[in-house]
Amino acid sequence: MKTKEELLKEKKHDFDSLVSVMEALRGEGGCPWDMEQTHTSVRKCLIEETYEVIEAIDKDDSRLLREELGDLMFQVVFHAQIEKEEERFDISDVIHDITHKMIVRHPHVFADTVVADSDEVIVNWDNIKKEEKHFASPAEVLKRVPPYMPALLRAEKVQGKALSKFSYGYKTEDEAWDAVEASLKAGAQSRGEDIGKALFALCAAAEMRGLDLEAILSGCTDSFISSFEDK
Repeated sequence: MKTKEELLKEKKHDFDSLVSVMEALRGEGGCPWDMEQTHTSVRKCLIEETYEVIEAIDKDDSRLLREELGDLMFQVVFHAQIEKEEERFDISDVIHDITHKMIVRHPHVFADTVVADSDEVIVNWDNIKKEEKHFASPAEVLKRVPPYMPALLRAEKVQGKALSKFSYGYKTEDEAWDAVEASLKAGAQSRGEDIGKALFALCAAAEMRGLDLEAILSGCTDSFISSFEDK
């Protein structure tokens, strides 16, 4: 760990500097607010910082992206520091694990596996992941899609996996659109579960076209808001 004096004298900080700042904030004589935090209390911060990174990407703003990636990295270091204090793991373990995972998941780069294109890369990745996780059933694979993802993103992810790995779900775009239409007709009466089914089928149609439904809906919302500027 670098001392406060060393940090203040540095002309260019590095990753160890960031870890040292985090340790200072949580350590003796540190920041009262930072010392009080838990995984749960800063969970919302992690989510917010992630979305701010996405915003910077969507704006194609490199300056903003640099800043937001730093904020997101700080959240990773924050959670790792909490675990270090509980003597379970630290940031070096996190770095080791992700480095090892990437080496193992890319045998075409770090071993002798030969791939023809990116499609084969994905197939290999999924097979290696399946062996690592010891998934016993299709349901277990789909349950690995985080339930706290935005609903549209989760629906697209689940349906994509179901179709590509198990050939289950809407096979064609027409089939998906038929389901949308049928669900909307039924939803005109119930206005409940059938509307959800229509959205679910719409996610499948968007996935088949290679569209990001979350981004599309966000854009439509922005356009709706902009329409009020002249009112």
